Amino acid sequence: MQLKIKALSPKIGREIPAPFYASAGAAAMDLHACLDQAVTIPAGKRAVIPTGIAIALPSAEYVALVFARSGLGIKHGVAPANCVGVIDSDYRGEVMVGLQNSGDQDYTIQPGDRIAQLMISPVIQAQIQMVEELDDTARGAGGFGSTGK
Repeated sequence: MQLKIKALSPKIGREIPAPFYASAGAAAMDLHACLDQAVTIPAGKRAVIPTGIAIALPSAEYVALVFARSGLGIKHGVAPANCVGVIDSDYRGEVMVGLQNSGDQDYTIQPGDRIAQLMISPVIQAQIQMVEELDDTARGAGGFGSTGK
């Protein structure tokens, strides 16, 4: 499948890298902050960071998912505010990343910093069938923690 990427800023490909897969086994590509100046996210607060790109998925058979960068999340508590961003196949606006700083210190994003990961995944749109009953399973309605630690 081909992902079309449009640079919305002249910085893309010059000062700020376009998304790319860092290794042959990479499942996602890094998204970079397309900023004119640094942005500080205070502890406990959120900020929306532009990437300077728009994408065109080829059809409704695909979705782009925005995930945290593990080092940013684990080391600094900075991760997407909505946990996983969903970019539908018909969206053509700028890819923006809402970041939440759940750490105890302010965190500064510099222009060009890697801020999130973009993964392309297949989509199955389910045929919805409303029913009166669901089939039984061994687990049943057992929820949080019902299968053990």
